[in-house]
Amino acid sequence: ALRFIAASGGDEAVLAFARARMAAVGEAYRAVVEAAEPEGRTEALAKALSADGYAAMARSAPGPQQGEQLCQHHCPVAHVAEQFPQLCEAETEFFSSLLGTHVQRLATLAHGDGVCTTYVPRSGHAPPPQTTHSASASTAGRNP
Repeated sequence: ALRFIAASGGDEAVLAFARARMAAVGEAYRAVVEAAEPEGRTEALAKALSADGYAAMARSAPGPQQGEQLCQHHCPVAHVAEQFPQLCEAETEFFSSLLGTHVQRLATLAHGDGVCTTYVPRSGHAPPPQTTHSASASTAGRNP
């Protein structure tokens, strides 16, 4: 189906599909995250993702950064996202919107990494959420 969407509508159509998919599946995550205290939202998202089979966890980011890493050890669409990194991009945009901060995708299973890793800065340490359209086969959902 995604090959057809890409062939008939191009990369922007695939991204539109990916965003619509995240909006639909993400509503359950929104309720859980918004019910959590601000400092516990990344952990709440990790637990919600784990309940859906993503084997996710949140941990403090190493080094001097003031933030957390959201790690997903499983992804049901990783093989598809190898060809269509817009799926990873839409998920990253959704996480940014949901958590209320600009997040940065550091690694993806679709790109061959061992885990999808998203850096989430602590409140007050990051610019407001932004949307970028930078997905390509070489970046596979990571920030270029």
